[in-house]
Amino acid sequence: MTSLTERVARDLKLPPGGAAAVLRLFDEGATVPFIARYRKEATGGLDEVQIRAVAERARSLKELDARRASILATIAEQGALTDDLRRRIEACTTRAELEDLYAPYRPKRRTKASVALERGLGPLAERILAQADGGRPEDEARGFVDAKKEVNDVAEALAGAKDIVVEAVADNADCRAHVRETLAKQGVLETRAVKSKTKERTKFEDYYEFSEPLSKVPSHRYLAIRRGETEGVLRVKVAVDDERCLGRLEQIMKLRPRSPWARLLQESIEEAYKKRLHPALEKETRGDVAERAERAAIDVFAENLAQVLMAAPFGARPVVAVDPGIRTGCKCAALGPDGSFRAHTTVYPLRSDAERECAEQDFSAFVKRHGADAIAVGNGTGGRETERFAKKALGSSAMVVSVNEAGASVYSASDVAREEMPDLDLTVRGAVSIGRRLQDPLAELVKIDPKSIGVGQYQHDVDATLLEEKLREVVESAVNRVGVELSTASASLLSYVAGVGPKLAKAIVEERGRRAGFSRRTDILKVKGLGPKAFEQCAGFLRIRGGKDPLDASAVHPERYALVERMAKDVGVPLSELVGNAEAAKEIDIERYVSDEVGKPTLRDIIAELSKPGRDPRDTFEAPAFRDDVNELEDLAPGMVLEGVVTNVTAFGAFVDVGVHQDGLVHISQLADRFVKTPSDVIKAGERVKVRVLSVDLERKRIALSRKGI
Repeated sequence: MTSLTERVARDLKLPPGGAAAVLRLFDEGATVPFIARYRKEATGGLDEVQIRAVAERARSLKELDARRASILATIAEQGALTDDLRRRIEACTTRAELEDLYAPYRPKRRTKASVALERGLGPLAERILAQADGGRPEDEARGFVDAKKEVNDVAEALAGAKDIVVEAVADNADCRAHVRETLAKQGVLETRAVKSKTKERTKFEDYYEFSEPLSKVPSHRYLAIRRGETEGVLRVKVAVDDERCLGRLEQIMKLRPRSPWARLLQESIEEAYKKRLHPALEKETRGDVAERAERAAIDVFAENLAQVLMAAPFGARPVVAVDPGIRTGCKCAALGPDGSFRAHTTVYPLRSDAERECAEQDFSAFVKRHGADAIAVGNGTGGRETERFAKKALGSSAMVVSVNEAGASVYSASDVAREEMPDLDLTVRGAVSIGRRLQDPLAELVKIDPKSIGVGQYQHDVDATLLEEKLREVVESAVNRVGVELSTASASLLSYVAGVGPKLAKAIVEERGRRAGFSRRTDILKVKGLGPKAFEQCAGFLRIRGGKDPLDASAVHPERYALVERMAKDVGVPLSELVGNAEAAKEIDIERYVSDEVGKPTLRDIIAELSKPGRDPRDTFEAPAFRDDVNELEDLAPGMVLEGVVTNVTAFGAFVDVGVHQDGLVHISQLADRFVKTPSDVIKAGERVKVRVLSVDLERKRIALSRKGI
């Protein structure tokens, strides 16, 4: 049998050497970010997506092989494993194929067929299956009538034999494969409304009487239909051409129309199809479609989350954050450049004119006292009004930025928030989170359950385990791409660094507190539980700016420090002057440093880091600008051109915040002046865009937008 590595490489169309290196490195305890960044020579430059695919495919194949071995052993124990059956089982490439071949041998609970076999009706069933030319079924059935075996007459004998045949048809691997393929390729998904549920309007009205080929149903539509079914609003089935399907089953079972046993086999096939094969395989097929739809939804969520996490940071500058509140007032928090809490106050600009005047004075004084470079205003209820208030109170020179506050309330009541700010009320914690999101979205959002961030598509309807695994991959990738400042990073942020995890992250923070900071990367080797392997995996993603070793501020891995020192010596400059010196870095001839351990990919990365050490891969911050005269849904009118921020990208389009407390939808057909197959190809979450209002449905609170012609 082909080796696991060869199968993985073949299935993923990757070089066998690269796949083998990835699997070897995983066995040695390496992480995906480390392999992708620091072992390019070994893998042939495979990226994170390919590396994760290798791991996933290897895991899937191992599970398949384990199941194959178990099935072979079970059938062998029964004394039923023929050479032909073994070959067929060993040739299976999917779990479904394996299970179909195993079906006749799987231990079953007591069935009509097993009872009939106990009563000695197996030979009569064999006559039906054999489709003999001679004999009359009724005459031969008389020989099986036996009151002691509870076979009282011919009719009971034939009925029992048919039960055996029905089970044989239902367990036949070829029959199962045909029905499965027919449902998957030719099935039509049909939905009908449950009348008792349609007395009031529902969000499933588009599917009250709907049909579409199952193979063409988009993932988002299938998940919407499934939700409607779960809520009892819709009835759903997969319809096929039953007569055509039955005809093929008759061919597989070798039905001979002229045989006196033909009618019995035909009736058995029909019963097996209608009561066993179609229901079971419809459920299985819908499960497969649902799994693909869930994976597609998870991918959409992951892509959106990646864009949100990698949003441009305002940077290490002081801000005042405002969590809007109408009745309870606006909670204001002043933050230092590193996100540290300085002070808070509450102002009441949204209740009365008298209170607004007082609030303007108090707010202006608070901002000036703490020297804020920007005002971060949460975009929840009262957000637009609070923005206008802040601009009026501070004048035109103030930078007032609307910040997506999704999940801030969840964070403020979390254990993480209580540990970070034990002396603050949760409403103030919410304001602090809003401000930190402006300063560094990634560092703050990692503290929140990704499902609460407000992006994605049907994320609450998908497999929770798959979702959690995918989202952790996304966060891990983002954190390690950007790098983490070891001197200030929270335990939440550190936990996503390659090789660290939650337990070591807390230990690092505790050690940092005891030592009053770290001056070198190697200092973390003093952290209890952090050994050489963990250090190898995480060190390159940690930054110490202003430390004793200038390379600690870069993505150069400590294992290559000696090499860089040699480069500095060769170009005739001190190491401290080489780091950050693009001109000096250009003078380095990488050909001189190629070796068995270090190749050109790694050397190019080192030169890039020496030119711009610790460069942040995120875009430069630019604040979105909403129109001051558009604040409510009622302010919108068809034809208006507005600037907005993309909040979510789905398979059917993109949602855009235009500043009216209700996101508008740019349908996929309106995303561009050309055909768009995948929305994420042309638009990203967090992106600033211009849109035109197509229509406004005040009753249903729906806004249709377009980017065409803009």
